[in-house]
This record gives sequence, structure tokens and C-alpha cells, in this order.
Amino acid sequence: MYKIITLVGIVALMGCGSLPQSLYSQEALEEPNFASPRPRVKVRDALTVAFPQSDIELDFRKAFLTHEAQLFTGLYEGLFSYHPFTMEPVPGVAAAWSVSEDRKEWTFTLRKTAKYWNGDPVTAEHFRSAWLSLLHPAKNAPYASLFDIIEGARAYRLGEIRDPNKVGVIAKDDETLIVRLTAPAAFFRSMLCHHAFSPIHPSMRTKKSWTQEPLISNGPFYIKENKPTRITLLKNDAYWDAKNVALSRITLKLVKDGDEAAASWNSGEARWIYRDVTMANLTDLSGIMVNSMFSTHYYFIRSQAKPWNDYRIRQALLLALPWDQVRQGYTLPAKTLINPLPGYPHVEGVETTDIEKARQLLAEAGYPNGHGLPLLVIKLNPSFEAARIGAFMQKAWTENLGVPVKIEVVPFNQYEESLKQDNYSVGGTTWIGDFADPYTFLEMWRRDSTMNYAQYNDADYETLMDRSMLEEGGRRMETLAAAERLLLDRGAVLPIAYNPALNIVDTDEIDGWYPNVLDIHPFKYLSFKTFKPLPGVASLPKRARGPGT
Repeated sequence: MYKIITLVGIVALMGCGSLPQSLYSQEALEEPNFASPRPRVKVRDALTVAFPQSDIELDFRKAFLTHEAQLFTGLYEGLFSYHPFTMEPVPGVAAAWSVSEDRKEWTFTLRKTAKYWNGDPVTAEHFRSAWLSLLHPAKNAPYASLFDIIEGARAYRLGEIRDPNKVGVIAKDDETLIVRLTAPAAFFRSMLCHHAFSPIHPSMRTKKSWTQEPLISNGPFYIKENKPTRITLLKNDAYWDAKNVALSRITLKLVKDGDEAAASWNSGEARWIYRDVTMANLTDLSGIMVNSMFSTHYYFIRSQAKPWNDYRIRQALLLALPWDQVRQGYTLPAKTLINPLPGYPHVEGVETTDIEKARQLLAEAGYPNGHGLPLLVIKLNPSFEAARIGAFMQKAWTENLGVPVKIEVVPFNQYEESLKQDNYSVGGTTWIGDFADPYTFLEMWRRDSTMNYAQYNDADYETLMDRSMLEEGGRRMETLAAAERLLLDRGAVLPIAYNPALNIVDTDEIDGWYPNVLDIHPFKYLSFKTFKPLPGVASLPKRARGPGT
């Protein structure tokens, strides 16, 4: 999932989580009870979260931003959902599943108790029709290519076949969903945690907008109120695991900026600030939570058109950059695209500056001293940091290589959409993995990926990615690492920094909130801890106490 993150005042990092466990269990796991019972003196079951104020897309088929993904942990549930700490898959609507001997056919048995908030049962056909509607070519859904591992899905979304019955998703009966894959996929169960794989109530499937009418969803919460300044979620009493959902209400206070977020924390109104906050305005710093995240900020060179489709030219651009200066000031400077996970091999990153080698490559490609190269357009968002990096690019490429360069600044609210256009050569973004596996970064560079903004098209890369789908364990990781090396060596990606996650959260009061590598915190598991004051001692709310008290 790609998103823009603003992080201010980050000085410390915490550890990274582990890879998902082995996929091929033939029986359902025992559902863990994360909301274990505890004695309560006073029940507190309403939480306020300071949340970014922006155009929130409630139709998960169209959504792609991080705060939307966080909201969807309350609204929707697929076959599996995220463990709140490890991000490993835990059973959601799936009560049990089995995998064929060739590991390409999965059979899921749905819970008889899975219901939407209006009481209607969730059926296998709701999954099938939801996935097919997302894959429809007219939908142009951002995450459609995630489904390419399913038999026929790629051909269907590209319009090469029109019969949805040729897609390997079969609703055998109300409680049985069969999914046929093109190849064994060691990450499939983890992928199914993503909100794109949720079911859709039949009444919602053809609605053009999901914000104008009541949204019928199947998650642990539902939307009671949707206003410009707040979104109110109420507990879904029809949810199959409602007994383990502690909160009855979650209010997302939609704040316009970091100052308003800080004020809501200082007043005690919000117990969690999600995303942007003005750190200097916080009167209580005890809630600062910083942790390592499976996320990278990078730039890319679009390679669909001449001359940028010649990787020698892209290599020359990378070699001309002063990398130490470009990455200066970052807590976690990145030399590779993928923030290494346990078990992932070491990959030589991008860090060398060699002007003479860069000039040599340009000459070999037929552009000595940059003569004959067209205008290179760098598309930036209006942040100070983007301007700083863009200035280094422009100076290095113009003065050292003779490449004509133009910088174009696009407003924040239009920037990500503008990256889908063909009117630029270099752009930048931040990507957070959808699950803790290198595939979530590497899939978006495949030629037919819906997230391939770089328009990267490399037969050698496709061969490596295809091979990885047939492998497991260390051999698969070696192949994925080779694919990443190829991306770096052929100048497709310019890594800048690995991103830490920043939240302001009162973990002394809030239970079930854990730092994790995806910075996703399922609403289902949140609750208030119980405080027992000593007899005869009054207890003030923590945020009401002044400095020094």
C-alpha cells in the first residue's frame, strides 16, 4: 500500500517483527483470544482517535491510503485478519481451510456465524462477487494486480477474457469458497489479510458512492455517523466474535493539521494520534511511540519510453547523484528498496557516486555529454524535503551529465494520482508493505502491476518473479533478492530512507495496541485497561494532571 507519511522529531527505533509462519496448515488454527477477560472497576468503552482529515474512500476496492487501511480494520473482515502484534494471519471469516497436494487449490469453510451488522449472513458468493467486481477492467482498482496469483485473474482484469467464470474463484455453496492459484504462493494466507480481499454485501456492490448511504459492512464495527469533522463507529453486535470486542464506540476526530492533533492529545480528548502531529506542541511526551516499519521512501525513473528505457542511462543517473548528501539527516538511510526481513539475503545497495562511469554509460548509450537527451521532468510534492532532494538531482544531472532537467511541483492532494500520468520522468513515493514479505514490494514492478507507476518492463525480472512463485523457504528468498538486485542494478529505483512509524498513544490506558512492522492496529483488539486506585485515594485522569504533578 503506498502512502505519504510525515514524521517529525523521531530519535529512536524499536525492533522489527518476524516473517509469517509456514502457510500450508491443513486445519484451522485455534483462534487466539487477545481480549482476555479481566476484572473491571469501571467500564470505559469509548475511544477517541485523532485521525487525518482528508477525502476518505470507504469503498475498499478504490482505496489505497494508509489511514483508510487503518479504518478498514474496524469496518471489514476477510478470510483472515492481522494479528495485532506480529501481523501474521489469524482466522477471520474463514473457520477452516485446506490446501491441495500441488498447493494450488485452497478450500475455505466460512463461519456460519459470520454476519454483516444488519444481521445478513456473509456467504462465499459475497467474496466471489466482490473480488470479481474489483477485478473488472472498468474498476481500475489500485490493488487489482494483487489478485494475479489467482487463476484467470490477470487475464480478466486486463480484458483478455470476459467470462468471470474463468477466474479461479468458486462459491461451491454458501459456506465453501474455492480459490485456484496459478502457482503455489507461500504468502497467500498473509495476502488475504489485506482489505482488498473483503466481501461486499450485495446491496453495496453496484453503488457508485459508499458515503451517501448507510454502509453495510461485516467487521467488528460499523459507521454510525460520517461528518466532515468526525466518523463515529459503533460495535457490530452481529459480528461473530463480538464477545471479544471491548469497545462500544470509536470516534475518529478528523483533525486538519498537526496542531489540532496535539491539542486533542493535550486536552485528554484523544488517547491516540494516528499520523501527523506537531511534536513541539505536545505538553505530555509519554505517549510517543516509534518503531521500525516495513516501509521505504524512494524515487523511481519511468522506463516505458525512449531513452529512459535504456538501463545504461538510468544507471548513469544513479551514479551521478551525491548519495551521502541526498540521504543526509535520515535516521534510517536506505541503500535498497526492501527493508531487510529475517531470512532475506543481503542485497548490495545503491551508494556509489562515479561521475566518470556515468558519463561513459551515457556515451555508450549514444548520448555523449547528454547531447540529444530530451527534457527530464522530476515530479515532486510541495514538501521541503522533496525540494531538497530534487535540487540535488537537478544539479547533479545537469552539471555533471548535461541532462536538461525541469522540476514540476504538484499539490499534496493531487500528487499520488498524478504519478499515474505519462508526463514526467522521475517521481517519488513511500511504500508500506501490505504484509511482511518481499513480494509486496517486488510485485509492483511487474509489467502488468496496477501499482507499476515506473512502467518497468524487464523480461529478466519477470523470469525471476515467476520462478519465485514455484519456490519456498530460503531458495525463494534468494530468487526474490536476485530480482531486487536487478531493479537496483538497472537503475529503476532510487532508495532514500526506511521509514519508522510514529504514533502518540497512551499505552498505560490502552490495551491491545502494539508497535508492528506494518503500522496497522486492528480496532478489534483495543480496550481500556482497568485502574484500581488505593482505598481512600482519588485518581485523576492522566491527561488532566499538570506538569510536575
